[in-house]
Amino acid sequence: MIIKNGLIHDMVQREPYKADLLIKDGKILQIGTDLPQDEEVFDAKGMDIYPGFIDAHAHLGLDGYGIGFEGADYNEPNDICTPQLRAIDSYNPLDPSVRKAALGGVTCVATGQGSANAIGGTWIAVKTHGICADDAVILDPVAMKCALGENPKRCYREKGNAARMSTAAVIRNMIFKTRDYMNRKEAAKGDPAKMPAFDYKCEAMIPVLERKIPLKIHAHQANDILTAVRLAKEFNLKMTLEHVTEGHLIADKLAETEYMMAVGPSLTHATKFELQNKSWTTPGILNSKGCHVSIITDSPVIPQEYLPLCAGLAVKAGMDHEEALKAITIYPAEHIGIADRVGTLEAGKDADLVVYEGDPLDSLSKIHLVLIDGERITG
Repeated sequence: MIIKNGLIHDMVQREPYKADLLIKDGKILQIGTDLPQDEEVFDAKGMDIYPGFIDAHAHLGLDGYGIGFEGADYNEPNDICTPQLRAIDSYNPLDPSVRKAALGGVTCVATGQGSANAIGGTWIAVKTHGICADDAVILDPVAMKCALGENPKRCYREKGNAARMSTAAVIRNMIFKTRDYMNRKEAAKGDPAKMPAFDYKCEAMIPVLERKIPLKIHAHQANDILTAVRLAKEFNLKMTLEHVTEGHLIADKLAETEYMMAVGPSLTHATKFELQNKSWTTPGILNSKGCHVSIITDSPVIPQEYLPLCAGLAVKAGMDHEEALKAITIYPAEHIGIADRVGTLEAGKDADLVVYEGDPLDSLSKIHLVLIDGERITG
């Protein structure tokens, strides 16, 4: 396929430019003028071309669309600490919400467990297309999901976890236990008689302690955000901050760190005490301080297809327009570790893109074409 005459917003250069895109075998082969002709041509004259939108934090395909409890596969209520769980085993690519996301130009998401558990298990990054979870996955694992604040307190208050310090202690205990398990395995030097008894939870946590994957820590309230920072520094772990609702209250402190931040969901009522300071200004304030910010829906909290609308509302609240576009393209791709394949329009990257008539951050704009891996998405 060749897409001709469009205005390209590649998320590399700040200014858009007119050029054509040649797509072959699911990849962007070339961007430029006088490209080789192709039998399939899409004329994008008068239209704008963007990378497919990316959400760094969602529960897409795990919290079923219009199904209630039977469709909800994103929390394990029987154990506060479940690092051995894998999102891929719950992800349903045929859930209607996945197709809605694709038709809305959201071509890739990081999705996984909710935040009932102090440690919930590993997340995946998926394309919003296909019928098989294994085929949809672009990266597994993305991170180890953790949660601080109200959710673990509420869900496990009758099971010995009624305070914030209890939740932090659960996470610390699992890290200490895994570190001891690793030391015992190393000391055994492969001798089965000396090896510690197999521990599935510890095995799942080893990539975290080896810094191969980050902790992905849910934290809304300012003190919870800083507890997450404390934990990561205490054990020298990789981490991304998730939600960061009160981040604007501690923006200068967060600017001193290098942790990537997924901010949102902001288009909702403050249903919990820890959300009382929720504001659309948060992503713009953090971004202006030099923080690495992605805008998220936390879908289905906000329907996945409204990710560009969320970016538009952040712009309305003061965020730079180009930075808001990056916050739903290249920044989330970097946040979840897949920027080598998606997030910008460049030769060699996956052919995930969306063609608009108008500004995608304006809810009145119209989508004319969505491609995922070069395949046209239709209703």
